[in-house]
Amino acid sequence: MKKSHIIILVCIAAAIVVLISYTGDLTTYETIASARQKEGRFVNLIVKMDKQHPLEYDAVKNPNYLSFTAIDSLGNNIKVVYHNNKPTDMEKSERLVLKGRVQGDHFECKDILLKCPSKYKDDPKAQKNNLQNS
Repeated sequence: MKKSHIIILVCIAAAIVVLISYTGDLTTYETIASARQKEGRFVNLIVKMDKQHPLEYDAVKNPNYLSFTAIDSLGNNIKVVYHNNKPTDMEKSERLVLKGRVQGDHFECKDILLKCPSKYKDDPKAQKNNLQNS
């Protein structure tokens, strides 16, 4: 076998190893039902805060305890427990990305990412005015 063939095979093997190592970093988003089936495993959920149920947070009594009910796009809900400060303007957020695991009857959240209403959304009135002026 020529040296060039050996070098090419080594490069291909290295590329395969790199690709396999990156597949562990790929994140997938689960529904609440599928997260319940994977109890104890780390998952990401995209949910909304269920405003029908109360948000439990008392900054004076325990600033590192937040509890609320989350609802996914399929209508499933779950109690979320977060042991950290409540994110600012969480109630105004369109969606939440929760990172954590299901433990028993609740979702033990390690991190909350807020998906806030976009200030870049097109204003329908401005679009209508632009069309009329054109």
